[in-house]
Amino acid sequence: MRCDDTWGGRVTGRGIVYTESMVHSPTPQFAGDVPYQLAIVEFPDGHRLTVRIEGERASIGDPVELVEERAGVSFFRKSV
Repeated sequence: MRCDDTWGGRVTGRGIVYTESMVHSPTPQFAGDVPYQLAIVEFPDGHRLTVRIEGERASIGDPVELVEERAGVSFFRKSV
């Protein structure tokens, strides 16, 4: 699912981590990626999207920004 398909609007590319979790026991298709971080990101308009976090671990309340989309998955990283 692309970011803009979620609710019919465009993701601004920046949001705030609403909640997060580290995945250590994935489904078989993601076994080579562990551990990895999933987060629900809240955008300025109030919508939320489940994303993968790349790089440094993000905590609740951290600002994040869109890096890219791969195979329908949105990848974000902590903003500076």
